[in-house]
Amino acid sequence: MIYLDNAATSWPKPDSVPAAMERFLREHGANPGRSGHALSIQAGRVVYDARERVARLLGHGDPLSVVFTKNATEALNLALQGLLQPGDQVITSTMEHNSVLRPLRFLEGRGVEVSRLPCGADGSLDPADVARSISTRTRLVVLSHASNVVGTLCPIAEIGRLTADREILFCVDAAQSAGAVPIDMASLGVDLLAFTGHKSLYGPQGTGGLCIGERAKGRLRPLLHGGTGSASDADVQPEFLPDCFEAGTLNAVGLAGLAAGLEFVEGRGLGAIRAHAATLTARLLDGLRGIPRVRVLGTGEAARQTAVVSFNLDGWSCSEVAQALEERAGVCCRAGLHCAPLAHRQLGTFPEGAVRFSLGLFNTETEIATALGALRELAVRPKGDLS
Repeated sequence: MIYLDNAATSWPKPDSVPAAMERFLREHGANPGRSGHALSIQAGRVVYDARERVARLLGHGDPLSVVFTKNATEALNLALQGLLQPGDQVITSTMEHNSVLRPLRFLEGRGVEVSRLPCGADGSLDPADVARSISTRTRLVVLSHASNVVGTLCPIAEIGRLTADREILFCVDAAQSAGAVPIDMASLGVDLLAFTGHKSLYGPQGTGGLCIGERAKGRLRPLLHGGTGSASDADVQPEFLPDCFEAGTLNAVGLAGLAAGLEFVEGRGLGAIRAHAATLTARLLDGLRGIPRVRVLGTGEAARQTAVVSFNLDGWSCSEVAQALEERAGVCCRAGLHCAPLAHRQLGTFPEGAVRFSLGLFNTETEIATALGALRELAVRPKGDLS
């Protein structure tokens, strides 16, 4: 099997991740922050270790303002629904995932003005377009750091500077970039950063969070209200971080796995991770360009994107290509719209979608060569010939 679906979920995981989760269940297993006994305290230390590792990796100074959620989607809902009110304007782009598009559509129906900026044919966004869209009612700019369809990187440093200059909050969807490219929230001017644990952080599914910067503190409303193990004498939600946004028992066993995934990423080093991804992406792009009837989407430049490459084969539906690649060569990839319908409209691939290869740390050049060879065999067959 050749697994090329890491943009959905990275696999395999480092051995340390399931080991950490099993160790938590066997040795700790108690509810963090809910009791004063030793097991609860040990579980709390595991959770705090994960907070510290997230903060360190993402250039975020305060571990206590790392709020854990079950994924980036929940974190983005917390940021968007917790901040925006009727009459506010929010600026976003056409390359966003449904985790941004759908909450904004919901809020639009309740009086929030949503400005959706068109991107280039390669998925790129011009910061000048953001600047031109800002008005006196602009409260937030929310953008994905890297497209989940074509991997194109957004110029968040430039956008962070202009939002800071205009005292507008900047929210970044880092689901595809956290652990894949270096991120320093403070220097990039990012106020809210949503991340997920199960992609390039190599943690388990069901983990993620929102990093809340200084300018955003005290400005969000909780999505959930309930028990936190703190301020139990009051029947209102605590106002302090992270408890304000973490009602209910955390997925502590998942966070033990996330901490192990973060440790693995730290050990490898983001520079080495990025270099490995760029090498494989360049190899894949070069190979795709040499196959007849293949149209590659995006920038076509490994330096300007993450290790996510989408393409179509003329005469074949994307689902047919994905099915044939798995049946003939054991290649696991993803076909369709990738939960990003506006992105595919922008790229000219709606409603069919595209085939997506997304690479991870455990992929090799040999696997890329095998996948390209299988695709090359399909390309010389008559259109739609699955025999």
